Amino acid sequence: MIWFYRFLFLPVLLVMAPSYLWRMRQRGGYRENFAQRFGGHPRLGKKTVGTRRVWLQAVSVGELLAIGPLIEALRHDGVEIYLTTTTSTGYRLAHDRYRGSTAGLAYFPIDWWPFSVRAWRRIAPDLVILTEGERWPEHMRQAAKRGVPVVCINARLSDRSFSRLRLFGPAAPLMLDGVTRLLPCSAQDEARFRELGVPGAQMTMTGNIKLDVQIPPLADSERAQLRSELGLADGLVLLGASTWPGEEEALLGALRLTRERGVLCSLILVPRHAERRSEIERMLLKAGLSYHFRSKGPAPGGIDVLVGDTTGELRKITQLADVVFVGKSLPPHTEGQTPVEAAALGKPILFGPGMGNFRLLSRDLLARGAAREVADAEALAEVVQELMRNSGRRAVLATAALVWRTANAGALAKTLSVIREELAKLD
Repeated sequence: MIWFYRFLFLPVLLVMAPSYLWRMRQRGGYRENFAQRFGGHPRLGKKTVGTRRVWLQAVSVGELLAIGPLIEALRHDGVEIYLTTTTSTGYRLAHDRYRGSTAGLAYFPIDWWPFSVRAWRRIAPDLVILTEGERWPEHMRQAAKRGVPVVCINARLSDRSFSRLRLFGPAAPLMLDGVTRLLPCSAQDEARFRELGVPGAQMTMTGNIKLDVQIPPLADSERAQLRSELGLADGLVLLGASTWPGEEEALLGALRLTRERGVLCSLILVPRHAERRSEIERMLLKAGLSYHFRSKGPAPGGIDVLVGDTTGELRKITQLADVVFVGKSLPPHTEGQTPVEAAALGKPILFGPGMGNFRLLSRDLLARGAAREVADAEALAEVVQELMRNSGRRAVLATAALVWRTANAGALAKTLSVIREELAKLD
C-alpha cells in the first residue's frame, strides 16, 4: 500500500501545488527555510551518551501552545526535542517560544519518499511524537523501517476524516498501522479508532492536553495597558475567536443590536486566517465603523472594532472579553474551533451548531451550563445583547466554564506517562 501512496503522491502534489503556493504567498513568511519542505533540515550533532532525541510535530497555534508543558517536562528529563511545524504562523510562534528549549526548529518535510528520507537521515530521532491529526504515511513508514516508535498524542478524528477512512477502507491501515501508541483525546475518538481497526492494547485514552493549559492572568495594570493599546473604549467587550467568513458580519450585527439596546460595547475580531485582512477591512468600511488592525501597533484612539491579526495573542486578548463567540461554527461552517482557552479563562462562551471537531466537548459544556449554542446570526445577536445586559447570566456561564475545566484536567500527566514508558523501552 505504501508504494501505491508513493506513486500517487507526486502527481497529486503537482496538481495541488498552485493553490498551495498561492496560500503560502498570501500568508507570507514561507521563503525563509523553504528547503526544509524538501527535507533540507540542518544536520544535528551527535547525541550525548544516554540522551534521547524526540521529533515532535505540531501544526496549529493551539497545538504549539498546548505542548509547552510537555516540552518542558521532557527537557527536564534530559530529552532533546526537535520540533517541526507546517505553517508560517506556527513556525513564528515556535521560534518565539521554544527556540531556547529545543535542539532545533524547522518546517515538516513534504511527505514524499525522497524528502522524508532526507529529513530522517539528518534528524535521526529515537522517538516520534505526532499531535492530533498528524499521521503521515511516509513519515510513519520511515519510523517503522528504523524501528523508531511513534506516539500520537491528543489523537482525534474529525467527522470528515472518519467518514473518508470508513469509505476508503484500505486508507485506514495506511494512516494508522505505523502508530506504536495512540492516545485519543476523547471517548468518541477512541471508539472511532477502534472501529477503524486500532487494537485496544495500542490505545490509552488520556483526554485533551489543551484542557491542562495554564494561562498566566494579566494584572489589572496590564489589562488597562492592553485595552489602551487596542483602542477599546469604556464598556463591555465582545470577542469573535478564530472567526471564518460570514461570522464577522454576524458579530457586527450583534454589536449593533447590543448598542441599540443601550449597552456600551466594543468588538474584537480575531480571524482564523490573518491573510483575510483586506476582505475584513472592506466589510468594516462598508459598515461605517472605526477600526484598527493589531499588526499596525497601538491604536491611535478609541475604536469600534479591533482586528487581532497577530499570532499568539488570542489568550491574552481573551482576558479582556466579557462574552466570547467561538468561530467556524455558524452555518455553513460545521467543524468549529476550540473553546478550551475561553473556558480555561472563565469566559461566557457562545458557538453555533457546527462544532463537529469538538462535538463531545461542546455538548459537555452545554450540559454543564458553561456555554450556549446559537442557531444563526440573528440568534447570535439576540443572545449577545441579552448577556451584555445581564451580568448575573454572564457570571453563571463563567463559573460553570471554570468548574468544567477543572473537572477535565489531568491529560498532560497521562500523556507524559505513556511517552516516558516508550522512552524507557529504548534503554
